[in-house]
Amino acid sequence: MALLAGVFWKIEILLQAIITNFLNSYICVTMVLENNIILKVPGSFMSLYANNSDDLSYLMLNASEMGCSDYIVQLSEPKIFITAFEKVVHMGNVRRSDRKIVMLPTINENLVSVNSKEKLLNVLSMKETSFIANVLLILPSDSHSECEIYDLITHKFVGPGEDSNEPVYLDKWNSCTSKFDKNVNLFPYDMSNLYGKVVKVAAFTYKPYVLLDIDTNITPRGRDGVDMRIVEEFCRWINCTIEVVRDDEHEWGEIYNNSTGVGVIGNVFEDRADLGITALYSWYEEYVALDFSSPFLRTAVTCLAPSPRLLASWEMPLLPFSPYMWIGLILTFIYASFALMIAKGFVMDSVFLTTFGIMVTQSQSESGLSSWRIRSVVGWMLITGLVLDNAYGGGLASTFTLPKYEPSIDTIQDVVDRKLTWSATHDAWTFSLKLSQEPLIKNLITLFRTNSAEELKRRSFTRDMAFGIEKLPADNFAIGEYITKEATLDLMIMLEEFYVEQAVVMMRKSSMYTNKINKLIGRLHESGLLLAWETQVSLQYLDYEVQLEVRFSRSKADVENIEPLALRHVQGIFILYAIGIVLSFLIFLMENFVYTRKAKKLQQNLSTSMTA
Repeated sequence: MALLAGVFWKIEILLQAIITNFLNSYICVTMVLENNIILKVPGSFMSLYANNSDDLSYLMLNASEMGCSDYIVQLSEPKIFITAFEKVVHMGNVRRSDRKIVMLPTINENLVSVNSKEKLLNVLSMKETSFIANVLLILPSDSHSECEIYDLITHKFVGPGEDSNEPVYLDKWNSCTSKFDKNVNLFPYDMSNLYGKVVKVAAFTYKPYVLLDIDTNITPRGRDGVDMRIVEEFCRWINCTIEVVRDDEHEWGEIYNNSTGVGVIGNVFEDRADLGITALYSWYEEYVALDFSSPFLRTAVTCLAPSPRLLASWEMPLLPFSPYMWIGLILTFIYASFALMIAKGFVMDSVFLTTFGIMVTQSQSESGLSSWRIRSVVGWMLITGLVLDNAYGGGLASTFTLPKYEPSIDTIQDVVDRKLTWSATHDAWTFSLKLSQEPLIKNLITLFRTNSAEELKRRSFTRDMAFGIEKLPADNFAIGEYITKEATLDLMIMLEEFYVEQAVVMMRKSSMYTNKINKLIGRLHESGLLLAWETQVSLQYLDYEVQLEVRFSRSKADVENIEPLALRHVQGIFILYAIGIVLSFLIFLMENFVYTRKAKKLQQNLSTSMTA
């Protein structure tokens, strides 16, 4: 398939005009040809030669990664290029919204190939071509003339219909005059006006980002939310129509290893949707496969954990001393008892009872202080008991006066130490943590559980689980509807945030919408509309009582006012007192039983001796 220089120079003039007018600002253009043809055109070019789509894909990938992502194509089978181009888009890291492709006919023996024109037009009907805004076909005209005339054709990328594969005539070029008939823009789709083109948006209800199925009396379109207002404003700006694509069962979804996916992310990856919204963050694994917009919202993920309760009254007598202090006190009691036993000449009689009485500052009879050794040991024990008794009394008074609570769950370390599971309806809550190498974060991920909304609603009253929530920039919270006002009364927001993320709009790689939506997000930030929209949506649709309960949840554990001593404060003392009485009574019965048996046995022995 030789392309003769004497024939090709006329198309070369046309190409030079196209490059000068439309491609001159680009760093590099890739030429994909089947034969080694040298074109004298300005600018940087990279020529590729391949006979199959696999080889061509890797050659184009290398060129694209070096910045050569606009193409001039002349192949006998142009569909091979489109297939390879689609592979390059998904494999490469370079992303461009405004790629341009110029496709030329093949020429055989000084004549245009019979099937070349038809094959080029068939390219427009390919699904892959519908994701490219600017594809220019250079086709020989059917008019009979001594001059070579070429029709310049693209596809119907804009408009509300499903006929995006229909060819659209742009202009005509005459080799005799070397001029265009109309001098129109040969790459007309700059995304400024889509003329009602349908843009498919993947989303599901997650307040305040997206709300669907709203009463049309409240919102005419039946949808609202911060993310939804962004795409609504986007379509007002570029004149497009929104079609919502839903997969409520899988929510955020995921991408599988076999290049399929579910949920919002899967719909975008498999091109069932053009845009993906609903609290999508800058996740690395998704970035490898998709395009991200500029971030438009900062969110901090934390948890609602069970709030600390008042300690049980039976624990209150134990609170004045810490566990280590109680251990030290027990060791002191054993050591003092051992010292007193030595002072008495290794006599165990009443040693433990005397030691216990001294430690609770009970007086002792002088009859037991028969030697200076015993008096010395008892003296030191009295000093120790006096100090311990006063320290315990002061702590006990404070405990009875001010309410004492369980330790609160404030940090990630608290969650891990207590092995408290935290949960949500989807494991997307852990996507931002998966690549962390910190042992603490790894342990935190192992504690995450995915549950249905019904199960989470039930567990919100059991105090055995924490629940993921988001802190938004305008001091609102994204809280699942499974958390009710009644449940929040026994929950408290944690002090430490698990992580901070940036919300984005997701699109296919090198989406033609990326540049435009980035410009819109920049304008929204400048105007402050994003914060205003968050506040408006939160006030209109979120449960305000739940929001207030969460916001002030830590105030519920503040120390209460000092109050008079009540029965509930001393229940623990009476419980210990009752336990002591029961144990004393049982010991008394046991001793009485033992000594009674001994007395009876002794009496029997005496009777037997007297009889004998």
